[in-house]
Amino acid sequence: MSNGTNDTLTAHEVSEIEAANNSGRQPVLFVHGLWLLSSSWDRWRRLFEDAGYATVAPGWPDDPDSVEQARQDPEVFAGKMVGAVTDHYAAAIGQLNRQPAVVGHSFGGLIAQKLAGEGLAATTVAVDPAPFRGILPVPASSIKASAAVLSNPANRGRAIALTFDQFRYGWANAVDEEEAHQLYDTYHVAASAVPIFQAVAANLNPFSETKVDTHNPARGPLLIIGGEKDHTVPPVLTELAFKHQEKNPAAITEYTVMPGRGHALTIDHGWREVAQTALDFITANAAAS
Repeated sequence: MSNGTNDTLTAHEVSEIEAANNSGRQPVLFVHGLWLLSSSWDRWRRLFEDAGYATVAPGWPDDPDSVEQARQDPEVFAGKMVGAVTDHYAAAIGQLNRQPAVVGHSFGGLIAQKLAGEGLAATTVAVDPAPFRGILPVPASSIKASAAVLSNPANRGRAIALTFDQFRYGWANAVDEEEAHQLYDTYHVAASAVPIFQAVAANLNPFSETKVDTHNPARGPLLIIGGEKDHTVPPVLTELAFKHQEKNPAAITEYTVMPGRGHALTIDHGWREVAQTALDFITANAAAS
């Protein structure tokens, strides 16, 4: 793999990559989405490391180190676009000695598929991935879940935080109110509005940064995981992503829906079931390759 560098990688990210390289273990790279930080993967990383993998979880460019810092300076998230974020993760992969498995959630799931389409992933798991160009139509629940951003075109250049009620609808509708408050208080940070505008306009723009190469025979095995009760990325969208991806001429493509789960399925009380599903897929396909 390339040993090229990228100035957007932080010292902490470089040290994680070096530790993964020095471990000699198969690396797994985690990609978070909007309204979360890379620390949202901490429990997943422990599970994967206990199973013998080396894990790396870069943030998006300029992400703060903690939720507390993110809430003190939310505007740091403004203006982040899908292409630049994908390049950041590609740069991290370029520093790894071995091609990683890639796991992404929400817009991280879209980015994971973009990386796979570029032939950069050994295996990929996309959890409730944001839709890529070519997926239509946009369900009403997705539009409502994105209303905090889409209600004002001027939001495009801003960082947008969700109110608790917005988070409850879009993320935490499948858990009780006490857990919803706990998730909001623990994980929620502001997010760049641009990717949502990019996704909404994708089918009008043949050069959209949300475009995914679903036909590359070097894509590698792919699992798409949906949440049955997800309002933000409902199963109709994950199923459409699967239907596009399963046309790949050379790579395994699988799809599963987690019953009773919403968009917070990677961080809520049932995270382990989702993580184990991803781990089992990655392990099975590593053994088969």
